[in-house]
Amino acid sequence: MEKHLLNLDNLINLYIVPFGLKVFMAILIWVVGGMFVNGVAKIVRRVLTTRLLEPTLVNYAASATQVALRVLLIMAILEVCGVPTTSFAAMIGAVGVALGVAWSGLLSNFAAGIFLVVLRPFKVGDYISAAGQIGNITDIGLVTTTMLTDNNLRVIIGNNKLFSDIIINYNVQPTRRIDLRCQIAYGVDPDQAIARLSENVARIANVLTSPAPAVVIVEFNATGTLLAVRVHAPTPYFGQVYNDTNRAIAATCAEAGWPAPATYQVMLGNVGQQRPQP
Repeated sequence: MEKHLLNLDNLINLYIVPFGLKVFMAILIWVVGGMFVNGVAKIVRRVLTTRLLEPTLVNYAASATQVALRVLLIMAILEVCGVPTTSFAAMIGAVGVALGVAWSGLLSNFAAGIFLVVLRPFKVGDYISAAGQIGNITDIGLVTTTMLTDNNLRVIIGNNKLFSDIIINYNVQPTRRIDLRCQIAYGVDPDQAIARLSENVARIANVLTSPAPAVVIVEFNATGTLLAVRVHAPTPYFGQVYNDTNRAIAATCAEAGWPAPATYQVMLGNVGQQRPQP
């Protein structure tokens, strides 16, 4: 009996107590270390936000800091538990190589996401055209970018496809030019048409006076004279000015009573005379 108690006492002292202490220390390190990691991530986020950096860049930095500290925390716990971290590091490297080969597309999207944050061709809230889509950017993630289109569709685009395509950012410049056309028929005086259109277009709200609106002749074609109407507007009012300019062109044509443009053909008669036919 005493022998069994002695063996049990040795088992407790040699194995159970040291193992229990290691588990206790591992839990303590995980809890305290987790609080420390979250605190550091919050500090990084607060400091970068105070410096008025891009929100996406702030999220990247805070997430990267948190992940790096978590890895160090796990390695510290393994050291306490007696697991060699050298073999653990080698295992992480092998897993990283395997994942790199298997997820090459995902990693390319991740790398493109970093370039999007650093080079900043656009930011959250910008209205852009890229990868065959047009809309407002709602989120720039590590791997994908989310866009809300004009017809209220949520489109998720891989960062690599987005970064390798032509990106048109409509919010960068403070003003934009609107180019519209007005076809007038033969018989309508182009100078009179230009004067009427210029007067009506200049009255549109939010049309800039510098550069001033311009109405010019583009070409003479089979239906008459083609005029170009060019106005500048502040970028936030582009849509309103675009629509109002179209309405102004239609109203001007109606008020002036200009006939609808029609194509005329010149035909040769039997006696060599020419006559226009609608």
